[in-house]
Amino acid sequence: MPSTHELAKALYTVNRHAKTAPEPQHLYFLKRSAIERLLQEKRAKKIGLHFSDHPKLSNQHSTLLIQVDSYYFHILPSKDDFKQLKHLGSLDQNYRNPQTKMSLSEAKKIISRYIGLNTKQPAPEKKPMRTACYTPSSLGKLDWRNHTPSCRKKK
Repeated sequence: MPSTHELAKALYTVNRHAKTAPEPQHLYFLKRSAIERLLQEKRAKKIGLHFSDHPKLSNQHSTLLIQVDSYYFHILPSKDDFKQLKHLGSLDQNYRNPQTKMSLSEAKKIISRYIGLNTKQPAPEKKPMRTACYTPSSLGKLDWRNHTPSCRKKK
């Protein structure tokens, strides 16, 4: 089982990449699943609620601040969180994470193993082979049997 510090570093790496990824859903799934398990195991703690820096559709909403080791993360709060936790107001810039160097692939492996996710990726689909030769359509042409593609025409 990875240490809390190692998991915090992996979460930091996954979170940082998720913020710039074109399709971050899988990365955010890994983050949320790992944080939920850490909370269950009492290896992470809920600090309070913050207003988000990025309101959805111009509506202010809150995020839940979580501490894992010396790192802080935001996730979406539950209804119980609003009842049980103090609202801290605007995002506090004092909650800063230490800089960490870890590859995304290593971070994903650590978190996937921790949450019990199958780390084997399915083989990518094979794409049909393309040629550099352009063959125009012969639809509507009377003499299609004598047609040769443009790359095979003799000059």
